[in-house]
Amino acid sequence: MAQVGFIGLGIMGGPMAANILKRGHGLTVFDVDPAAMARLVAEGARGASSPAEVARGSEFVVTMLPDAPDVERVSLGPDGIVSALPAGGVMIDMSTSAPETTRRIGAALAERGCFMVDCPVGKTAEHAVTGTLTLMAGGEAEVVARARPVLDCMGTDFFHCGGLGNGHAMKAANNLLATALVALNAEVLSAGMRAGLTLETMTSVMQKTMAWNNQLAVAFPLRPLKGDFEPGFMLRLAHKDCRIALEMIEGMGLVAPVGRAALAACQEGLDRGLGGKDVGVLLKIREDAAGVQVRAAP
Repeated sequence: MAQVGFIGLGIMGGPMAANILKRGHGLTVFDVDPAAMARLVAEGARGASSPAEVARGSEFVVTMLPDAPDVERVSLGPDGIVSALPAGGVMIDMSTSAPETTRRIGAALAERGCFMVDCPVGKTAEHAVTGTLTLMAGGEAEVVARARPVLDCMGTDFFHCGGLGNGHAMKAANNLLATALVALNAEVLSAGMRAGLTLETMTSVMQKTMAWNNQLAVAFPLRPLKGDFEPGFMLRLAHKDCRIALEMIEGMGLVAPVGRAALAACQEGLDRGLGGKDVGVLLKIREDAAGVQVRAAP
């Protein structure tokens, strides 16, 4: 069993850390929210007062933080992971972060004889609880292999996406596409209802054509089509993920007009104060504009 540190015990990180503990690994935790730390300490983890304290006694340090600047601050700050992780240690960033941030942190770790894996996750908070997340890893093959006993505590679908930063590149691409599908599904279903179509007619036809997608098949029936807009996956996080993806795409000199439209749809929701709702709340915005409600039969 390994000695693992975990930084970031929010709606995803808390249950992910708990699953590491349940699998018998030693666990040291840190979060800016004392209550989040206390919950893990009550389950048997050791609490720490800083990221450096977490790193000092750990073979692996997992980060699950809101955005790339948070990961950079926790890693490279004066009391950060890089300053204290023992030689040979591995940092595993499971946040949705920017590939260039990951590579910069990885270079700083390498100077100290340490290693890094980026492994953002797919699916939802419910899957974080059950340990069935989708894992998208980037890093040297032998380092990723070393990290697998820790990663396997948290997920069941594992993909090695290539070198360091490629896990975050994959997550950014995936979430931009997923969010664009949410936005377009919301537009089409609301417009169809306004035109006099029923939800049953639209979905029955779409299932037989290339329009069908997993947002319509899985995510929409789970929440939006029931009128439930509680997260799930918060709109503000979808906005952040789209921003990261667009920074990556446009940083390569490419254009992403549909991706830009998805970001704008998310921004509209944020401007309405809906950032803490599920990304499916984009349906309600389009419903309100069309004067309809798109709901599945009970």
